Amino acid sequence: MKKLSLLLSSLALCGAASAADLTVYTYDSFNADWGPGPKLEEAFEAQCKCDMEFVVVEDGVSILNRLKIEGERSKADVILGIDDSLLEIARQTDLIAEHEQSLEGLSAELAWEDKQFIPYDFGYFAFVYDSSKIKTPVTSLKELVESDAKVLYQDPRTSTPGNGLMLWMKSVYGDNAAEAWQQLAGNTVTVTKGWSEAYNMFLKGEADYVLSYNTSPAYHVIAEGKNQYKAALFSEGHVAQVEVAAMLKSSKNQALAKQFLNFLISEEAQTILPVTNWMNPVREGIKLPDVFAGLIQPKRIGFTPSEVAENRKAWIKEWRTSAAK
Repeated sequence: MKKLSLLLSSLALCGAASAADLTVYTYDSFNADWGPGPKLEEAFEAQCKCDMEFVVVEDGVSILNRLKIEGERSKADVILGIDDSLLEIARQTDLIAEHEQSLEGLSAELAWEDKQFIPYDFGYFAFVYDSSKIKTPVTSLKELVESDAKVLYQDPRTSTPGNGLMLWMKSVYGDNAAEAWQQLAGNTVTVTKGWSEAYNMFLKGEADYVLSYNTSPAYHVIAEGKNQYKAALFSEGHVAQVEVAAMLKSSKNQALAKQFLNFLISEEAQTILPVTNWMNPVREGIKLPDVFAGLIQPKRIGFTPSEVAENRKAWIKEWRTSAAK
């Protein structure tokens, strides 16, 4: 029995030793080989002399869904990858702690004052197309909906881009959104759970347009030397996305979690993010590759986080009912 007790104690110690000091929930493309996760992990571990681990799900909304299910039992110290449209819903779980970070140096464009969520990058939802195949792109959301172009987008129940399209459709069509969803369904190739699946299908030539970001073409220019991928500029305006991170109240490593949040908005991390996550930095003064200056600069439309929290369930029901027809 004594030997068995010693063996069990050793196994328990091994298990404790293998557990990460900091666990961060994020979405799959963030921690892909080409994404910012590996570089950020390496840089932060060098700074904190700790072990951190990214736990991935399909997309940003899936992080929130998982958090709701796990509640205070969540193993996450930090969640990273929901966006500003969902932060009020996340706040209502009462699981989010205050970040206690200085917001000095963040972009004046964001006017960020939230005490629980830290922004780490931002961009605008946009439909990306291959300009070598499409010579005259659509110039409005209404034109896209009324066209016969093949479209790929993501599920608003699991994906932040999909959620963004839902807000975009509601902003443009208002009470007529249900009819617009029905019309778009006629030329929708498929609705994917997350961004990666849809974008990979688009790159294989399975659609004319894919829901992505105004910053997506920068990836193709810098990483692949290809300049045919463009984001269509819509006359009605575009819904913005500010991606955020937050610490959980249930974290057993709050000092380390705060250190990571501080790292996310540091110059080091903000220099990594634009050329790995292909979004704009939230810190002022970050030098960007020249291609960023040529990206479309949309007019911002949309809803406040409180408006989204109040109406999201009804809007999802409207989408489910209409897009399926």
